[in-house]
Amino acid sequence: MAEPLGIAGSGAIACGLARAASGPYEVVLWARSNGSAERACGKVEDAARVVTDIAELAACPIVVEAITEETAAKRALYKQLGEVLGVDALIATTTSSLSVRALAAASGRPERFAAMHVFNPVEKMKLVELSFPDQASAETRRRLHALCDSLGKTAVEVPDSAGFVVNRLLFPYLFDAVRLQEREGLAPEVVDTCMELGVGHPMGPLAVLDFVGLDVAAAIGESIGADVPDRIRELVAEGRLGRKAGAGFYDYEA
Repeated sequence: MAEPLGIAGSGAIACGLARAASGPYEVVLWARSNGSAERACGKVEDAARVVTDIAELAACPIVVEAITEETAAKRALYKQLGEVLGVDALIATTTSSLSVRALAAASGRPERFAAMHVFNPVEKMKLVELSFPDQASAETRRRLHALCDSLGKTAVEVPDSAGFVVNRLLFPYLFDAVRLQEREGLAPEVVDTCMELGVGHPMGPLAVLDFVGLDVAAAIGESIGADVPDRIRELVAEGRLGRKAGAGFYDYEA
């Protein structure tokens, strides 16, 4: 029988990770509520066993936490996990914006803790940014690298700084594109087409922001100290959060 892999969370990253891991692992995905579980079931289908009782993760030697980017919420979840997981179980977080050191301390097992920042869509994106607290053991590092290998990912160790490498470089560029669009009165598709065809990017910057979620983009920008454009905040206030809301810089079909 395949080794169980626990995933705590039911959003896009959690469900994408479940689908990516369904080959080498028996995936158990924990959702906070019945409604979240029902939505997750529709996204993962038979790639994971979706549960709402956190005790169902008890047998998992590794649990990947993929919930909202809020320290308090993660701390509360780690307390719950600490009550059900075995002493040797490893916890990984998909954060890219919060302090790995602080989250490791909150987990109560900093020697068996790491950040495992995967990218959306998880099944297609090859990179994983790994970041470890100082207390992480050599065995923890080995197990996380082995997990990434088993998922067909390329793992790169990065420092514990907000945004790691990719988001720290990416989001100032994305925000500059928003400011350019506003300043010059350009249609979103003009900016995106220029970067897609002129630079070879697979997706233009405004489409990327819609894909990430404008609320998430604003939170990442704040965490890395980038100047979040007013236009993004305005769209968030209007409920235009991007693809997930059916509207952002672009309108999407339901």
